[in-house]
Amino acid sequence: MLKEYKTISEVAGPLMLVKQVEGVKFGELGEIELSNGEIRRCRVLEIDGTNALVQLFESSAGINVAESKVRFLGRGLELAVSMDMLGRVFSGLGIPIDGGPNIIPDTRLDMNGTPMNPAARNYPSEFIQTGVSAIDGLNTLVRGQKLPIFSGSGLPHAQLAAQIARQAKVLGTDSKFAVVFAAIGITFEEADFFISDFKRTGAIDRTVLFINLANDPAIERIATPRMALTAAEYLAFEKDMHVLVILTDITNYAEALREVSAARKEVPGRRGYPGYLYTDLATLYERAGRKLDNEGSITLIPILTMPEDDKTHPIPDLTGYITEGQIILGRELHRKDVTPPIDVLPSLSRLKDKGIGKGKTREDHADTMNQLFAAYARGKEAKELAVILGDAALTDVDKLYAKFADAFEKEYVSQGFDEDRTIEQTLDIGWKLLSILPRSELKRIRDEYLDKYLPKA
Repeated sequence: MLKEYKTISEVAGPLMLVKQVEGVKFGELGEIELSNGEIRRCRVLEIDGTNALVQLFESSAGINVAESKVRFLGRGLELAVSMDMLGRVFSGLGIPIDGGPNIIPDTRLDMNGTPMNPAARNYPSEFIQTGVSAIDGLNTLVRGQKLPIFSGSGLPHAQLAAQIARQAKVLGTDSKFAVVFAAIGITFEEADFFISDFKRTGAIDRTVLFINLANDPAIERIATPRMALTAAEYLAFEKDMHVLVILTDITNYAEALREVSAARKEVPGRRGYPGYLYTDLATLYERAGRKLDNEGSITLIPILTMPEDDKTHPIPDLTGYITEGQIILGRELHRKDVTPPIDVLPSLSRLKDKGIGKGKTREDHADTMNQLFAAYARGKEAKELAVILGDAALTDVDKLYAKFADAFEKEYVSQGFDEDRTIEQTLDIGWKLLSILPRSELKRIRDEYLDKYLPKA
């Protein structure tokens, strides 16, 4: 029989203080029974002697301090996991919300997971084809990598996320591939877009969806990405699947963290976010990776909207430290109608060199990637010069570079949200664009590849 306490001393926003408790642990779940018999859930945030500070999952409205009872359940937040999760839609706390039956679990796993032993980690080295040229060709995603997408408000990161979830695959392997998609603090309209898009394209069959809406409580928002990663760990390390985890939007998660921190009257750090924001984000991101002697893997794409498009804002800044690169969406490209508007020059995948080349993508990949970067950068410089001095100030070669930059954005980067390109198609488009320039300018590509792949005039 669970012990009940009628010792609630105060309620402040989403927090409640319960006094004279015994044997209660940090992270433990609790139930609050109101005087009318209604049950609300809570979780222990802090223990100080015999006092327990708990955080409410639902609203604190209507809680009568004198008459309400609290009982602690002796366990933390857990997710019921089994292979039946694939194709299902859950709330941020792992409760089915698609009208289907409850999951009959193989087991229940703690949402905080177990830390991966650094010595047991395997180095990411296998190419993941997303079907998006600007990622596959220039900022390649590798299995087991953490590669965030930095976006801005109003940019189409939701469509890009859905496209990657739909199209991603590991080439040259028989292993099963799954997507775990967690939407954090999004509007009903966005949630409906993701669910209907996955159902329309059939991608739902290999996807586990966790949906946390903007009007759900802050504590659920903090739990959502952890629930998603717990599902991913089960599929990857128990069922040997390649799992791609997409978390959108990490900014909403950090805002919820700030809300709870303010309610606890903690000393704020930069921009009011708690000082432990870096550590907290790391506990999420570092759950991705590969293990030695294990077929499965977790590849992580967190998506975050940069407030005021500011890369130095604490959330993108700290995310950049923990992850292996970033894909940046550009507002200027979006205005030009480039879809997806991936700004390839400031984007970076630190592990791209490990996932490309002969046997993984194609032998000419590294050389063409370097040449495309260099040519696009010079083409943009030439266009900026033309704006200031006029076209007459450009040399003939500079004019070709300017032409290349326009064609690169239009044909290579802009492919729409429904086109799924193989890596061969991406590389061939790159060669076609490079043929705009004289062969003497292609200094970053070996002669043997120029002879083999450069289209003849």
